[in-house]
Amino acid sequence: MAKISIHPAWTFTNERGDRVDPRLFALLAAIRETGKLTLAAIAIKASYRHAWDLLNKWSTFFGGPLVAMQRGKGAQLTPLGDSLLWAEKRTKASLFPQLENVASELNIEIGRALRASRSIIRLHASHGYAIEKVPALMLEHGHATVDLQYMGSIDALESLSLSRCDLAGFHVPVGNLAKNPWRQYAKWIRPRQQKIIRLVLRTQGLIVARGNPRNIRTIADLARPGIRFVNRQATSGTRILLDELLDEQSIDRRKIQGYESGEFTHGAVAAFVASGMAEVGFGVEPAARQFDLDFVPIIKERYMLACQSKALERASIQELIGLLSGAEFGRIVAALPGYEPDMPGTVEPIRDTIP
Repeated sequence: MAKISIHPAWTFTNERGDRVDPRLFALLAAIRETGKLTLAAIAIKASYRHAWDLLNKWSTFFGGPLVAMQRGKGAQLTPLGDSLLWAEKRTKASLFPQLENVASELNIEIGRALRASRSIIRLHASHGYAIEKVPALMLEHGHATVDLQYMGSIDALESLSLSRCDLAGFHVPVGNLAKNPWRQYAKWIRPRQQKIIRLVLRTQGLIVARGNPRNIRTIADLARPGIRFVNRQATSGTRILLDELLDEQSIDRRKIQGYESGEFTHGAVAAFVASGMAEVGFGVEPAARQFDLDFVPIIKERYMLACQSKALERASIQELIGLLSGAEFGRIVAALPGYEPDMPGTVEPIRDTIP
């Protein structure tokens, strides 16, 4: 069965009902990347004339030029073109977890309708750039289907305790700060019935504009006057980690402009910063690199999976554990900035993991 994915698509319509080719965003992104309309046209597999006509139509539609072209200097996005491109990127980042969850549910229903022979592993997990690779890893190399749905760490562990999923992805900081997050997770942890499957170590830090123009270097800088911050949702492990860092340094949350905001992925936080709507966010490095931003490392944490002990008897779970400990997953992790393997696939008692 072919795997279905869902992606947002923009449709612009004016009062006369006119619509413009939605490939604009691909063209704008290619122009920003190459600095030349000729190379951008090749990148989107269009003729130079078609790319030129596309820009003219969109410029007329929006009432202003999207690209500035000068002889000998190539092509450069205007502020309007730049704003449109960032709006598209931020929308994709914000909608990503919801669309992935809907696509996952749709694939399951289609599989049931077709009486697919592949078994299903239900994975509820906090968003991360290593965990998002797991369904494709199993699809390509295994014999089961991983149904990945994104939610906060607390929600994922609650889902596991209520038997709504087979695996729960969550994370805790390395060192003394790990104690309080474990206390928050304790309501949903069952040490006698559950096990931990190790996965990765990753670094969380400050996501800032290219060049870090506001010189934001520490958690304390979040409370500086004039610094706009974008936060994660309240049940996310990243929000819990940030709160621990704030408490450790006795930083008053009320002084942080934007603390009450709540984006659902690291990518959405980075997109918020890239759009200029905030000076800083807190998240992982791949999100910053995705939007050509800078990253200030703050703290290392362990991302792991929890499962019911009896689930380890299933052939599909054992196959997944084998894939996680294999060379292919190691290559995937090595390509992620700020990530490193943490003996992935190793199964441990929860009591050995809790500080």
